[in-house]
Amino acid sequence: MKRRRGTETERGCLRAWVAHSQALVGRWTTARCGSEERQARRQLRDEFRELLLNIRGLPAALPALPLELTVLYNSLLFTVGASDSVIKGEAEGIRQGLLRVLESCGACGEDLGMEELWEKVLQEVTMEKLQGPLHRLGALQAAWWLAARQLGSVAGLFQLLSTAEDPGRAHCSEGQNEILSMIKAWQVPPEEASLPLVQSAKDLKEILCTAAAFLQGLQELEAGNFPAALSLLQEAARGFCSKNILAQIYTCLGCCAQQMGKPQTALQHLKRALQVDFQCLPALSHVAAVYRELGETDVELQALTLLYEALRKNPPAAAASSSPYLLMRTELLVYTPVLTSLLRHRHPSEVKYLLAQRCLQDGRVADAVEHYLDFLSLLQEQQVPLDGSSALPRIPEVFLEAASALEQAGRHQDAITVCKEVISRTTDLIPRVLRVEERLEQTESSLPGAELADGLLSQKKESLCCLAWRAAGYLQQGWAWAKLGESKEAVTQFTRCLSDLLRVQLHGSGVKRTENLQPEVEVVQKIRLLSLIGRGTQFLELGRNKEALLDFQHSLQISPGDPAAASYLVQALWKLNRKQEAAAQWQKFSQSSPGENGQQPGQGRPLPLYLASCLEQVVFPHSEPLARSIQDFLGAAAQDT
Repeated sequence: MKRRRGTETERGCLRAWVAHSQALVGRWTTARCGSEERQARRQLRDEFRELLLNIRGLPAALPALPLELTVLYNSLLFTVGASDSVIKGEAEGIRQGLLRVLESCGACGEDLGMEELWEKVLQEVTMEKLQGPLHRLGALQAAWWLAARQLGSVAGLFQLLSTAEDPGRAHCSEGQNEILSMIKAWQVPPEEASLPLVQSAKDLKEILCTAAAFLQGLQELEAGNFPAALSLLQEAARGFCSKNILAQIYTCLGCCAQQMGKPQTALQHLKRALQVDFQCLPALSHVAAVYRELGETDVELQALTLLYEALRKNPPAAAASSSPYLLMRTELLVYTPVLTSLLRHRHPSEVKYLLAQRCLQDGRVADAVEHYLDFLSLLQEQQVPLDGSSALPRIPEVFLEAASALEQAGRHQDAITVCKEVISRTTDLIPRVLRVEERLEQTESSLPGAELADGLLSQKKESLCCLAWRAAGYLQQGWAWAKLGESKEAVTQFTRCLSDLLRVQLHGSGVKRTENLQPEVEVVQKIRLLSLIGRGTQFLELGRNKEALLDFQHSLQISPGDPAAASYLVQALWKLNRKQEAAAQWQKFSQSSPGENGQQPGQGRPLPLYLASCLEQVVFPHSEPLARSIQDFLGAAAQDT
C-alpha cells in the first residue's frame, strides 16, 4: 500500500513538473519577441534550474528521465542565452544527466571521461522514449565541444549517435569533410508535444553544421591551406546563421581570396559582406587593403574615409543578435584568435592616422598635413588609445611624420615647432651613454638570467628609439632652417643631432651585432649619415668647404658608396680647387655599379616614414653641371697629355 502511494505521489509530481515545463516554454514563446526578452532569459534560466533541482530530488527513474533530460536541455540553453556565451563549467550539467541515466539502469560511470561516458550511455540505454532526449542532449554536448575546438570529440559523438540509429549509415564518403558529413547524417529526433523545447534540435543541427564549417575554414585559413579554407567557408555561407555572422563569413572569404592572390574575387566577397550587413566595418577596412595592394590609391583613400566617418558616427559595440529567439547561435560557438584578428575593429584615430600616412607615402602632402593635424587634435582631446590596443605607431613617430609632412608642404616653422615638442618630451628618457654590445646577441629563455637579459635588451631598445626620435627632431629642424635660408642655425641643429648620436657606443662586429637591436641601430646610423650630409651642405653654403669635406668623408665611412655623400664630396673637392682628386673620385663612383659599395647588412629594411623628407633633401641637385665640368677638365687634361 505504501509503495502504491509513493508511486502515485511520484506520478503526481511528474505531471506537475511536465505542466510547469510546458508553462515555462510557453512564457518564452511569448517573451522572446518582446522588449523584456533579455530579462526573460535570465528569469527563465533560474526557474528551469529550480525545476531541474526538484526533479533530481528524487532517485533517478526511467519514467521521469525523458522529462529530466528535456528540462536539462532547456535549462542549458537558457544558461547560454542569458550570458550570450558558452560557459565551460555548465557542460558539467550534461555529465550529471548522463550519470542519472546510468543510475536508472543500475550502472555507473563516475570514473569515465565525457567521450567514454557518452559511449557507455548510448550502448546501455535502449529505451525508445529516451533516445530523443539523449540525442538532443548529444547535440548540445557537440556545441560545447565545438566552442572548445574539440573537433575530434564532435566527430566521435555524432558517429556514436548515427550508429545508434542505423549501424550501416555512419560513414564518411571519400573527399567529404568528416565532421560535416557526420552532423548531416544525424537524424533529428521528433519533438514530443508534451515535452516542448525552447529551441528545436533541427535548428541546433543547422547551427552546428554552419559553426563546424566556419570553424574548420578558419583553421585551414590560419594554416595557409587556402583552397580548403575557401571550400569550408563557402559551405558555412550557405548555412543557417544571422546577418552579422554571414557578413563575417564573407569577410573571411575575402581575406582568403586575397591570400590566394585573387584581389578581384576578394573585393566581391567583401562587398557582399557589406551588402549583407553594412555595419561590418572590418570588411570595409579589408577593402581598403585590397585596393592598396592593387595600387588604386584613390579608391583606397575613399574606403578609408568612409570607414573613418562610419566609426565616428557609430563606434564599435557588442553586436546584438539579429535572431534573439535563438538561445544557441553560431557566433557563440566560433571564437578563435584568427577570427578576432580578421574582424578587429579599428579605432577612429587609427584610421585617421592611416589616411595621413598613406597620403604622405603617395606624395599627397596637403592632404597628409590636414590628416596629421586632425590626428594631433584627437590626441590632444584624449581620443587616441595609448594602451597598445591599436596598431598605431609610437606617438613620437607620428609627430615626426607630421613634421615631415609640414616640411614638404613648405610650412617650415610649423615643422620646427612640432620637432621641438618631440625633443622636449624625449630628453629625460635618454641615458648619458648607451652601449650596444655583441654579447647580448642571443639568450636562451631557459638559461638562468635570461629574463634579466631580455629586460636589459628591451630597455636598450627603448633607449635607442628615444634617442633616434630626438636626433630625428634635430635633423628635421636642421633641414627646415636650411630651407628658410638660415644656414648657421641649420648647422647648429645638425651638430646637436650628431652630438646626441655620440651617446651610442657600438661594440663588436657591425655584422654580428645583436639581431634584436639591428633595426634601431640602422635607423640611428641613417640619421647620423643624413645629418652629416646636411651639415656638410650648409658648410658649403657658408663657404666653409674644408669642414664640409670632412663631413662628407665621414659620411662615406658610415655608408661607403652612398651616391649623395659621394657627389657632395666631389663638389667639395672641386670647390677647394682639388680638381684632380675630384675627377678621380668622380670616375671611381661613376664606374661603381649601384649597390656594389657599402652594402650594409639589412639595408633592404624600410626606413621610418619620418625620414622620407630628409632622404629627399640630401639628393645631390647639381649632378649634370658637375659631371660636365669634370668631363671638360678630363678632356683638357687628356689633350695636354
